[in-house]
Formats: sequence, C-alpha cells, structure tokens
Amino acid sequence: MLSVPILDLNKKEVGSLDVPEEIFKAEVRPDIMQGVVRWQLACRRAGTVATKTKGLVRGGGKKPFKQKGTGEARQGSSRSPLMPGGGTAFGPQPRDYSYTLPRQMKKAGLKTALSYLMAEGRLWVVDSLKSDGKTKSLHTSLKKFGVEKTLLVDDATNTNLKRAALNLEKFKFVAVQGLNVFDLLKYDSCIVSKAAVNTLLERLGENHVS
Repeated sequence: MLSVPILDLNKKEVGSLDVPEEIFKAEVRPDIMQGVVRWQLACRRAGTVATKTKGLVRGGGKKPFKQKGTGEARQGSSRSPLMPGGGTAFGPQPRDYSYTLPRQMKKAGLKTALSYLMAEGRLWVVDSLKSDGKTKSLHTSLKKFGVEKTLLVDDATNTNLKRAALNLEKFKFVAVQGLNVFDLLKYDSCIVSKAAVNTLLERLGENHVS
C-alpha cells in the first residue's frame, strides 16, 4: 500500500490514507498512454467531411457536346470529375473513426497516467471539494492552493463545483466516473477529493482505501 497525504485547500496536510500501489505507483508506460489518447481522439472525431460526387452535383443532365466531330474526348455529362464544376472522384465521405480498445488497456492507461502525475508531484488528494457554486470563492481557494491549469475531480453529484468551475478558463471539473487519460495529461496538475478516490478504485477494480 502507498500512504498518500490528505490536504485541505490551503495545501496543509490534515491526514493520510493508504491506497493500492497498482493505482498511484504503477510503472509509467508512455506507449499505453499514447494508445489510449489516440483512441479517445479518434472516438471524438465528427467524421462529417464530405465531397459531392458527379451524381450529387446539380445539373449535368444534357450532353455537353455531340459525340463525334469536335476533336474533343467524348463526354456524357458536364458534371463529370473531368469537367470544370464537376463532381469529385474518390473524395472523402462521412465515416466513423472510432474503434474498440480492450478494457484492460483503458484501465492500464488510467493507472499509468495517475501514477505519472503522482510521481511528478502534480496530483493531490484533498479532504473535500465542497463549493457554494460561486466562481470567485472557488478561484480564491485554488489561488491559496497555488495551482494553475488544473483538473478538479469529484463525484458527479457535486453540481456546485461544476457550476463554479465553468467560468475558470484554466480549470476543469471532471466527474470521477468520467476521468480519462487525455484530460489528466492535458492539464498541469490534478486535485481529487478523498470521496472520489473510493469511486475511482471501484471503477478500476481495486479495494477501498483505508
């Protein structure tokens, strides 16, 4: 087990808890993190790009010129890809870029990302992330904590924290149920509540903290 200090929002230690080393002290695997991030970004792609084929371009019903006698190559439609203003041959069409990633790789990616931040000293566990829903008061608390561009992780039921963080450009609230590798690596640091740690361990199939 790994002993992790519990802090308040003034960054003062108020206790400690034991967590499995498999979560916060796992081997850092850049290859796994890259694979998970690539999968996340692929699943986020809209895939709505499209070009018109000759069947989709308006017009072109009339033969542009007679079959023989002009000295030009025969053409059956002014909307052919060979003609100016015609359709596109083999252009991009709407598609789904997402693919399936093994569940164990998703879990391994999250574990190694958490371990990476912990090893870098950029992940902290706090006793509580309660908020009154006011952006100003949350910003004041985080200033005392001395962080910038930070991920705030708590239970999805903490709607006040989510509301307060909406107008903070460099801070983002993420429900522990949706914590992911991309967000963990995008932000400089991560603050997670003690209550959210148990939920995270359940999600990763580990025992509760003590």
